[in-house]
Order: sequence, then C-alpha cells, then structure tokens
Amino acid sequence: MEQTQTSHNGTATATPGAQRRVLVVEDDATIVDAIATRLRAEGFLVQTAGDGPSAVDTAEAWQPDLLILDIMLPGFDGLEVCRRVQAQRPVPVLMLTARDDETDMLVGLGVGADDYMTKPFSMRELAARVHVLLRRMERAALAATTPRSGILRLGELEIDHAQRRVRVRSEDVHLTPTEFDLLVCLANTPRAVLSREQLLAEVWDWADASGTRTVDSHIKALRRKIGAERIRTVHGVGYALETPTP
Repeated sequence: MEQTQTSHNGTATATPGAQRRVLVVEDDATIVDAIATRLRAEGFLVQTAGDGPSAVDTAEAWQPDLLILDIMLPGFDGLEVCRRVQAQRPVPVLMLTARDDETDMLVGLGVGADDYMTKPFSMRELAARVHVLLRRMERAALAATTPRSGILRLGELEIDHAQRRVRVRSEDVHLTPTEFDLLVCLANTPRAVLSREQLLAEVWDWADASGTRTVDSHIKALRRKIGAERIRTVHGVGYALETPTP
C-alpha cells in the first residue's frame, strides 16, 4: 500500500488532480504498477491494496475519491469490497474484470459500480474513464447546490433532479450516479431514440465506439430497476424512454 505525489516535506504537490485520491485494488503487481504509474502521471494521489479486507480498511481510513477495483481478489472478492465500501460512503467505482462476461458486469453495476473495463485494456482509456467519473461526481454535487425546479413525472416514473432521486409507483428506486444520469438523458427527450454513441458522449463524456457495450450493460441494469418496458430498444440504433400515451 503506498501513497504518491508528495513533496519533500510530505505534503501533496500542486499538480492537476493532486487533491483527488484513487485507491487501486488489484492483486496482480504488474497491473497495479501500470495503473499507479499512469495515474501518478495524471497527477492523482494513489494508494493500492491487494486483497478484499485491506481494500475495505484502506477505503475507510483514507477516504478515496474513486476506486479502481478488480473483481477477483484474495480474502473476499471485489463485489463484496464494493458493497462494504458503498455502505460506508458513496464513492465512484470503476470495476475491472478478466472475463468478458456480461453477468459479471451486471452484478458489479448492481452492487454500486459506476463503470467497468474488461482486461486487457489501455491505460489511456482507463485514465480517461477515471477523469469522466470524477467530472460526473462534480456535476452531481453542483446540481445538488443549484437544483432544477420541479419534479419530472412520466406516468408512474418520477425523477427528482434536486435530490437525484427516482421513484416508480411512489416507491424509491436506488440508482448509481451513472444510472441516474443515463435516465435523465433519456428523459430529457422522451420517446426520442438516442444512439449508443449519443448516450456515451452525453453521459460518459467520451465518444469511442468501443465503449458502446458499457451503454448496453448500464441500460440492462437500469431496466432491472425501473422496469424493462420503460426503455425501448431500437435495434441497430439505440434506446428510447417510453412514456404513457396521452
């Protein structure tokens, strides 16, 4: 476990992102070193953990701004780490998986992960996703202090922008920050079809077509929470939020 980007007197250096703390949880030393090196170059403070128990302890003590979390870990797995860390405090999680298995992805999103990457991946893309997740959290914090007025109601679906809350048939539905932003993006133009590339650009702030599977997995997770019938798939194009017929 290590902390980086410190000056000779032990204080954080004034580099871009120096106030942002990233905890990398991965038991492969080669991958840990590569991720940590790239994030240090981006100006982040970095600590690492190689198993589930130490990851939870470090997250509680260090209060990171973001977790990069492998699913397969000694002690207990990354899904359990995610559950325990999110129970302490909300924090964006970028989950790593060695398998291109959609079940793993959906389970990860279901326990509070905001995004995922399948190994092997490029360090450039990983760094880009870290920046995007942190920008999204900043936007959410800003929205909480300058809330939009009113509550959007689309039939039995209710979206409260000010509190970032969603209800279906008056029952609260827990969404991750990414899922909430994705739903709002669809709700801004109900019944209109948005392409995967449009959603990727609007919600994730990047437009690399290789990321469209990320959109698909988040849509599936969102459907499970608000009802599959509320999001229509237009094959070969994208998705639309269904609304009651007037």
